[in-house]
Formats: sequence, structure tokens, C-alpha cells
Amino acid sequence: MATLESLKSRLRDQAQAVSSLRKGLLSNKQYEAGFENFALDLGKRSYDNFIIPQLSRIFQAAESYPKISVLEIGPGPKTVLGQLPPHIRQSIAKYTALEPNKIFATRLERYMGQDSEGGPPFPCLERPADIHIQSFTAEITIDGSQKMSTGDEVYDMILFCHSMYGMKPKSTYLQRALGMLDGDGILIVFHRGESLFVENMVCHRTACFPTGRVSVKNRDHELDCFAMFIAGFEPLHATACSELMAKWRKTCREMGHVDSERPDSLQFSSPEIMVSFTKNALSLPELIAKVPLAEHPVVKNRDARLQQSAARVVPRDISEVQACVRWAIENKCPLTVLSGGHSDHCVRSNVVAIDMAGFREANLIPLGGCLDQKPDYLLVAGCGCRTEDILRKSMEESLIVPLGARPSIGSGLWLQGGIGHMTRQHGLTCDAIVGAVLVTLDTAQVMYVGQVPASYQPPQAKRATNEAELLWALKGGGTSLGIVTHVVFKTFPATMTSVRSWTYVTKSQSDVFDQLSLFEDSIAKKLPRRCSSDLYLQHGGEQLLLGGTFFEHQTNQTKTSTSWPTNDLIAMKTDWHDEDAVGLFNADLYMTSINGGHKPGKTSSFKRCVFLKEIRGKSTVSRLVRAFDSRPTNLCYLHLVHGGGAANDIAANDTAFGCRDWSYACVITAVWPREQDTLCVAAKRWVYRVVKDLLPLSSGIYGADLGPDPRDAVLAQGAFGPNLARLSRLKRALDPFGILVYACPLSQRVIEQKMIMIVTGKSCAGKDFCADIWASVLATHGIAVHVRSISDVTKAEYSRATGADLHQLLHDRTYKEIHRERLTAFFQSQVQWRPQLPEEHFRAVVQEAADVDVLLITGMRDPAPVAEFSHLCPHKKLVEINVTASHVVRHARKRDDGDCEKSSACALDQESWSSRILPDYCPDFIFENSTTGESQVKAFAEKHLVPLLSEARKQLADMIPIVPHFPQPEIEFRHVLNIAQDPRGLRISTSLLQSCVGDWKQIDAIASCEAGGYIFAAPLALQVGIRFVPVRKSGKVPPPTLSAAKGPSHISSPKGGSEETIEMDRNVLSPTESVVVVDDVLATGRTLLAILQLLRQVGIEVENIVILVVAEFPIHRGRAFLRQNGFGLVRIQSLLVFSGI
Repeated sequence: MATLESLKSRLRDQAQAVSSLRKGLLSNKQYEAGFENFALDLGKRSYDNFIIPQLSRIFQAAESYPKISVLEIGPGPKTVLGQLPPHIRQSIAKYTALEPNKIFATRLERYMGQDSEGGPPFPCLERPADIHIQSFTAEITIDGSQKMSTGDEVYDMILFCHSMYGMKPKSTYLQRALGMLDGDGILIVFHRGESLFVENMVCHRTACFPTGRVSVKNRDHELDCFAMFIAGFEPLHATACSELMAKWRKTCREMGHVDSERPDSLQFSSPEIMVSFTKNALSLPELIAKVPLAEHPVVKNRDARLQQSAARVVPRDISEVQACVRWAIENKCPLTVLSGGHSDHCVRSNVVAIDMAGFREANLIPLGGCLDQKPDYLLVAGCGCRTEDILRKSMEESLIVPLGARPSIGSGLWLQGGIGHMTRQHGLTCDAIVGAVLVTLDTAQVMYVGQVPASYQPPQAKRATNEAELLWALKGGGTSLGIVTHVVFKTFPATMTSVRSWTYVTKSQSDVFDQLSLFEDSIAKKLPRRCSSDLYLQHGGEQLLLGGTFFEHQTNQTKTSTSWPTNDLIAMKTDWHDEDAVGLFNADLYMTSINGGHKPGKTSSFKRCVFLKEIRGKSTVSRLVRAFDSRPTNLCYLHLVHGGGAANDIAANDTAFGCRDWSYACVITAVWPREQDTLCVAAKRWVYRVVKDLLPLSSGIYGADLGPDPRDAVLAQGAFGPNLARLSRLKRALDPFGILVYACPLSQRVIEQKMIMIVTGKSCAGKDFCADIWASVLATHGIAVHVRSISDVTKAEYSRATGADLHQLLHDRTYKEIHRERLTAFFQSQVQWRPQLPEEHFRAVVQEAADVDVLLITGMRDPAPVAEFSHLCPHKKLVEINVTASHVVRHARKRDDGDCEKSSACALDQESWSSRILPDYCPDFIFENSTTGESQVKAFAEKHLVPLLSEARKQLADMIPIVPHFPQPEIEFRHVLNIAQDPRGLRISTSLLQSCVGDWKQIDAIASCEAGGYIFAAPLALQVGIRFVPVRKSGKVPPPTLSAAKGPSHISSPKGGSEETIEMDRNVLSPTESVVVVDDVLATGRTLLAILQLLRQVGIEVENIVILVVAEFPIHRGRAFLRQNGFGLVRIQSLLVFSGI
């Protein structure tokens, strides 16, 4: 799929070849016609999945602004800000727009007056929106008269959303905009393209959306409008114009992609970039004055070459590294660190890169007689060293360090794993780390951990107080926790390695299965640790070619011979030959044979790596063959690195590298000719598609490859095994300012208010599909998330009881269908003698994912799961999302999907039950999933699920202290009302409560009972502009009144305390009104029950009541209590959940 950038280049080249051509500016109507393609269909997905979430994040971070002023440059016919969540739009108090297109400006004025729901997009504007029909220039004026000097008009936010085209140089315009920012204001730029570089400016943050696409109807008129819009001009010469437009249409059709879902449209890749700046964007000279710049930088990675660092500085000593960090902290700017230069996250446009070339030294330090242990030397490597540097130094004393398989790899590999030919014998590279020196990211202090020789301890360095934890983290997750300057390795006796390669041409998929089974059972599993055998799947004419390399490592002291197998598979093409540790880099099949041998500069590549426990299973083989068959070029290959051995000896939680249970590292590598970089999009899509296909069979992801691509955020959830939550917490503590934000995407957020999202719905409504999409959206927000089906627990028990293959039950659809009836019968029989089985299964699923921030559970068919199961995990917030689809859509999915067609008896029974009995409870959310594609599913997550994990909720939770032994001994009291004593408390709680109701225009009143509820209900009523109905103790409300009995408090009333009566005005509400009930706490539910009984006396239907509470204590089962008393259909929303009292 070609990118818009490559299409534009081709169109302009064709126009340049027409000598008589004159170029004209696009008219307003032509611009409008071309623009429509980006606002509809696929183009809209970029807004829903990237632009709106990014803007929401930026605005939510600006909570210090109670009222926000915005200047938007080139908003088009609708401001993109109108799609932000309601609570953000309500914070905008001043809005100014500069729109040069008169048609767009007219439509924008109309839109600002009334949105689709009948109200303005910014309901809290202090004055009417200012919309000016003019462009933004370096000397901008309003209405052609008064200059907008920084003293006259300043803004909290200035936004360029796809509106910088034609502004050259961009730095001039952006520097002008910086002068119009107020204090801590933010300048935001959205740009279509793979990168955006602004000279002499450093960004505050940048983000990318590489999967954006745009489509255009494959009709002449639409293609003419689209081509002119992309080229940026209208051809004017009559004859030349006709010929050129025909060429342009042909080019669009040649470069456009057509898929089965949209056969009448052409699709183009349209990646997006977001860059934000603050007034510190011009602070680069301060850093350059302290740290020298690099000369003639060389970066190997194709994606990294697209990026242009704001500057590439080369610290000469550790004090200059400290200077870089201090500058970044002071100016709130991120940094990247460059050592080997193989990863694209080493370089980001408009971000300063620290080149560690000044630390390219390696030294052996003898231990002498001080330590009676082997090895006799430690090796200290500066983080500018390459793999080859370290091995050459160690070999001077006949020693080695187990490093990766390529000579030019840098410290990013050592600190995040390090898989190579010696892994089976000596373990991962990070396992050999015994010490390190680093500069911290919070204070720029020099620290050292572990065994660091005295001569390498800088004079100002301190031993880290959290030494054990930091060393643990550096061994597998060390690229984002600090700027590491030196690493100390233990060493091993040097080896001479015997090497031999082989190839085999497969005949069919069944032959591939047979040969991989033979390879694994007869060769790989029988090799001693000092031997390994890598395997490659590559192009071999019309057939898949299997190839491999045997490695046998021997020292002078351990020289023995291994009996290597001989069979039809191992048809040796070369004789055995010996290599030392350095020569080994050029000895494997990748370097000698694949794609004609490795020759630098002729190709580009992209790879990701998954860990596999086996390669012989039919499910694995079918996925590997499917990957090979779908390759975008014949240069692509799969590399299966033989692992296990010493790498598996270390427990998963002994180092941050937590993926230990694997036998093969499957490296999926897309390769394409460098002169055909238009293949890049398809190549990357192929890699991620293959990884996604293999994930269910894998035991983890290799984190060393992962970077700022949002697709990597999803993969990072499997990169550290059980250690992700621990590592994420440490990342947040060590990098509070987000200095190294573009390294492996560790979550920057620690969600203390952890969540369980239960995804329910009828068969073929799309529950599993939605759950997976929602998980991917949450992951892109830095949230550790996991998806589990509760039926997997039953399958595991069935497997233990019957001997059925659990792996195939979970992943092989055909095998699962064979066992379906027996599986259903097994579950039903278990329930008969184990009535608590559903609770046991729920506990099991929750415990398996104890460390994740969000657990999505599918497969639950129990009614009211939040009410019935929340007490089992009272420290987690449960929400239910009911996925629905029309009968016609579900029937169509059953017809198209064999798995749906053969729905289990449990599913059929559930449907018949739900069709006979009306539900007596209300799920938290209902999602209509009757459309195809992912767009609406993702939009739902951004609008409803992501806000549930907002930073504001964590801030609110931090305001609620624990008071021990109050009001009675042995009680740990949560002081919820302390929120009101924090200056931010009521503002945050009111905003969050307001966001719980989608449309307050449908609500007539807020009711609350004294006294705690009043504190939160009254400000909310004031904020949303509706009346407040107080509920008080008996005798406090003048007649006529309605009354209800309320049970005693579960903590403050003495044992056996009597009931009391509460009252409300009889005439304040009518039966047809809708009411929101607000309270500070939901525990036993007695107070809320009494309020609901008062509303029932009024005649208000339960469907017209919503309950909002600040804090919920599920251990008391208040939701179940309300449901048992007939109020299950009342929707209940709690901001926070706490265990205990």
C-alpha cells in the first residue's frame, strides 16, 4: 500500500515533466472536495483512533487551567475539538479560529452555534467564538488591522491540525505561534506523514499513528479532485491538463490498494504524526553550549533514518550526561539514547539524541586474590561499545561474554535481553550483568549498583539506595530507567565454535510439519547445552526452504565431540569449520546464504520476535506456513533461534527479563529492496500480522525490538512475563518526567484502582472480538491489560480429568469442536456437586492476572456479574460491558463463522433463558456491535473505557487516607470526606461525577441524603445546572413529606442499633422525572435503598434513576442487596473502589 507521500512525489514528478504546464491554486470548492476524503470512512479512523485520544490526553493534563483558551489554525468545516469528551469541551472558555477557506469558515460558524445534539460544542464559552477568514502568517493580524502581538492575545492551547501545508519554513510560523502561548501553554501540530522535523526546535512530546489510511472512490471525477488535493495545485494549461489528469488517474489506480471490503475504492497509507511544543522549544542552544554535537551521524535502521533529531550530542564524560538530563528536566523535553543505532526509537524527530560514542571503551578488571571465585575477570564496557568491541577485548585473556549474533549491536541489546549463539550455554547477555553506572532521570545524580570496580565509580557517584531493585530492573528492562554509562559483566572461558549449515526444500505443508517434528524431536531436543541449531524458513523458488546452522562450542578444557544426526532433512551443503567468538558473527546461514548473503546497504528490514515453546505442533506449523505464503516480498524470512538451556534456568522473577519458558525465539523479518521503500507499509503490516497470529501459541515477546509504535504498546504487555507491573511501577518512580519515553513502551502509569471489565452478550455478538480491540486501545494508553475467557478454566479442568490436549482445546478450533459436547456435559456435572464452581472459576481467572491493571473477562453468562462477584475481589473495580447485535447480524455471523455456528449448549441455554425472562439488572455499558470493522469498537473504548482509568481518579484516591482504629477498634476507616479538604478535591470529584452521565439534559434533579452525600451532590448540581433535592432525617423537612426507614450504619452505629427514618418533600418530584442519586459511599446499600424507596413512592420508574457514588466497598455486597430488593435495574457508577471497611 503506497503512502500519500509517495503518491504526492509521483504526481509532482509527472507534472514537472510537462514543460508547458502552469499551476494554479486550488479553489475553495476544489479544496473542499479533496478534503472530504480525509473526513469520512477510513480517514475518520485517524481522528477517532489517534487525533481525538491525543488531544484528550493533552487537555486532561492541563488540569491546572480551570478555563482554557484555544487558537485553532485551519480547523476546516468543523473543529476537531468538538469531538472531545463533554467534560473537556466544557473547560474551553475562549475559542478563536483562523480559516482561510470561506466555505469552511461559513460551515464552522454554523457548527459553532449548534451541534448534532442541539447545543454548541463549547457550552461554557465566555464570549462568542471568534472565526476569522484568513490564513496564519508570521505577521498575523485580526480583520486586517490590529497585529496579534503576544501582549494582546495569548492562548493556553494553539492547534495546527493538518493545516501547515505551504507554510515554509515551518519553524518561522511555529515560533510565531510560540510567542502567542500563555505561560505553560502548549502548541500542538498534527501532520500527515511518517515524520515531521522542525529546524532549531525541540518538542515536548511526539506520537505517531502509522496505520492511518485514506480511501477515495475509484471514479474519474473523485480521482481528479483527490489527485489535485494531494499534488497541491490545479493544472491550468488546457491540453497539458487533460493529458496530465489522465496520467494522474492511472497513477492513483496503480499505486492504490483495493480490498474486498471496499472494492470500489482505492486505499492509501496515511500515517499521522503529533508533535507538541512549549515555550521551551527554543532552549536547544543552552544544551549545545555545554555538550558537543556529533559529526556526520550514521544510522542504520530505515525508520530511524526518517527521523531527524533536534540535535545529536556526544557527551565526553559523565558530567556532560548529567548536563543533558538536567536540561531535559528543566525544559520538560524528552531524550533518546543512541548506541548501536539499530532501533528506530534511538532517534525521534525534534528530540535530542544522546550519542554514547564517547563511552566506547571496554576493559578487563582482574579480581586477583580478593575473591575466591571464577571467572577471574570482570569486563567493564562503556555504553558506546559495540558487541564486537567487547568480544575482542575479552578474547585478549581468552574470555568471552555471551552477546548477541551481530557485531554492531549496542547496549540496548545487553540491557533488554541479548539472545545469541551462546544463550543455551551461558544464558542471556543481561544475565551476565553484575553491575552498572547510570545517571538518574529524576535528579541527574550519578548512581552505581552491584559490582562496580572502584576505579569506575565516579567521584560524585552514590550507591543506589534501591540497589537490588534497580539491578534487577537493569537486567532486562534497563534502557528506560536511567542513562546507563557503563555495564559490568562477568566473563566465561573463551570457546572455539564448530559451524555447519544445511538446507532442505519442502514439498508441501504436511512435509513442513514432518520435517519440523523431525528437527525438534531428533535434533534440537537432544543437543547438549554447548550445542545449538538455528533454523530458517525462507523463499526457495516455488517452495518453502528450510535451512539451518549447527553450532558446537568447545573450550580447550572441554573438547569433546558430539554425535550429530544425519538424515534426509540434514543435507549438509558445507563442511564443518571453526570460528572464534568474533568470526562467529559471519558464519551462520543469514550471513552466508539468505538472500544471497548479507551485504550492507542493499535492503531495508523490519522485525519483531516472539518466543515459542515448540515448533512441531500443527497449529504452529500452519501459522508459520501461512506467514510464509503471505509474505510481501520473497526476501522475507523467519529465523528460529534455538534457546532454552541456561536461559531457562533463571526464574522468571529473578530478573526483569521475565520470558523464560521458551525453546525458540521466532524472529519475523520483513526485507525489501531499499529502492522500493513504498513496500515498507505492507512489510510492517505483515510482521505485525504474523506476530498477532503466533501470539496465542507464544510464551512472550522480545522487548528489545519494541519502540514508540503504538502497535508495540500492545506487544509490550507480553514482553516481561510476570514482571510488567513491577517494572512499570519502577519506571514511573525513576522517570517521573518521562525523559526516556520513547524506549521500550513500559507503562508510565501505575493503576492502583485496578479494574475488571466483564464482557457479556449473546452468542456471535462479537464479545471476544470487542474484548481484543478494547485491550489494544487500553494498551496504547500505557495500561497493562490482559484478556481471558472464563471457559478456559473449565477446559483446563476437563483436560486434567480426561487427558485431552489443553493447548489444542484453547487454540485449535477443530479439536475444540470434537470435544464440545463432552466439555459441556463435564461442566454441568461439576456444577451439580460444586455449586460454588462459577465463583471458583472467577477467582482463578482473576488470580492468574493479578498484576495487570485491567483484566477483560469473556465467556461469563451469570446474570448481574458485577453485583454477584465484586465481593470476591473487593480491591478491584468491576464493570460489565454488554455487547449486543441484531438478530440478523448474529445470524449472519453464525453462518459465516463455523465456531459461532456450533455454539455450545451453554450458549444456547443462555439465549433461551434470556429470551424467556426479562433481565432484573442493568449493565454498566451496552455496546451495539452490528457494524463491521474496528472503528466503532475503538471509539467506544476511547469514549467510555479509557476515562475509567484517568489520572484524575488516581489523584482522587490519593486524597482518601486510611484512619486506623476509627471509629471502633480493628476498623481501618477510609476518610472519603477528606476529599473536600483538598483544594483540588471537589473540582476533580465533580468533574468525574459529571462525566458518568452522558446527557445531563435528560436529568431533572439530583437527590442526596445528609450529610456526606451533600458535599458531592451540591457542587454537581451547581455544575450541571439542575435542582438539588435534599433527603434529611425525620423532622428536618417541613410537611408534606415522604418517609422511609433506613438501617443503621455498618461502622458508626453501635451493635444492634435501631433504624431511623429519612424524609423528602412530597411535591418536589413528579413520577415522569429522571433523577441522579449521589452519595459519598456505597457499602451495605441501606442508605441508598431508603432513598430509592422514597423515589418509588413518588412513582419514578427504576429505569429513570442513576446512582453515582464516590467510593464503593464491595465486600459488603451493596449492589446485590439493592438488586435483591427490586432495584437491580438502577444503573450504579462508582468512581473508586476500596477493599475492607
